[in-house]
Amino acid sequence: MRMDTGHGDTGCGAAGCGAAGTTAGKLSARVSIALHGVRMDSPRRRPPGAGPSDDAHVLVDGANAALPHNPTSPYHLRDGRIFRDERDTGMSLTLLARPRFYDLATSEGVPYEQIARLHGADVLATTVVQTCIRYAEDQRCRFCTIEESLRAGATLAVKTPAQLAEVAQAAVALDGIRQMVMTTGTTAGADRGARYLARCVQAVLQAVPGLPIQVQVEPPKDLTVLTELRQAGATAIGIHAESLDDEVRRRWMPGKGSVPMAEYEAAWDEAVRVFGRNRVSTYLLVGLGEDPDELVAGAKGLIKRGVYPFVVPFRPMVGTLARRDGIGAPPAELVYDVTKRIAALLHDAGMIGADQRAGCTACGACGALSAAGA
Repeated sequence: MRMDTGHGDTGCGAAGCGAAGTTAGKLSARVSIALHGVRMDSPRRRPPGAGPSDDAHVLVDGANAALPHNPTSPYHLRDGRIFRDERDTGMSLTLLARPRFYDLATSEGVPYEQIARLHGADVLATTVVQTCIRYAEDQRCRFCTIEESLRAGATLAVKTPAQLAEVAQAAVALDGIRQMVMTTGTTAGADRGARYLARCVQAVLQAVPGLPIQVQVEPPKDLTVLTELRQAGATAIGIHAESLDDEVRRRWMPGKGSVPMAEYEAAWDEAVRVFGRNRVSTYLLVGLGEDPDELVAGAKGLIKRGVYPFVVPFRPMVGTLARRDGIGAPPAELVYDVTKRIAALLHDAGMIGADQRAGCTACGACGALSAAGA
């Protein structure tokens, strides 16, 4: 294992963002802005919580992108283009308007924005249970802030199926939502929260038939609940390990890391059987200290299983233990190298994130795999 965390560079990575007309150049620049952000006026930001970050959600070259809010970024927005100093990177950037469904509330007076949020241009995302049995400091994932938005009063502890159905219906009608993501904090039951997710999926699909929905859950003790999620109508599923290195897992996620990798492997295999190849994904975070060659080798094994390895850079979010302890983002060169290699593996296997129709891989905003054609 090799430690590769640090504060990152301020450049564009190995390929150089000057080569704006090349695929490698655009991927390198896309990785760099994913780490360093782009200076812009009043982007629509998502508050800290269970999702990837409190990033600005924008479109880069017409694709969803979640970029860190960084007023000191070397990149800036000018006339819809991203510049580094005076050099045009070759990428466009479009700010997203506030969604109209945010202006509505339930009959009980709960703002829709506290029930579900817009990610990117067309993804509705919610954490159905905003608490986690692993959130005590000695168990908590060091990159997670799932309960911070709850403490700030920005969301509800539990969203009901009826609330989610009401918001989804409005978001589709008013803002053109095309997919939905439902995640949950880990619960104490053997299903880890999966059965409640299934109820929520059923309710939303009764209100909005045909809406693609991805669910995200920790490996359940009872794997039959994966079939229940599929029968409820879920399109895809994320079972997120974040790292495949046991030492990294113990250090970065002492509670979640206590779940043996064998349980993840069993859950992935059953999920592929139930949902199908390339309808199952897992997050892999670059920058936690995992050896990059081992990370790529692990991703190759996941692809062979039919699981999409959604590789994204670790970013030190406000409210995380990592941010408190001064741990910075990884070097852009590292993220570029890993992303490029895993994208090539996915391309060779014919696995494209957009083909999942719903979820993090279909959205692609938090990483750069989509910019590499994966």
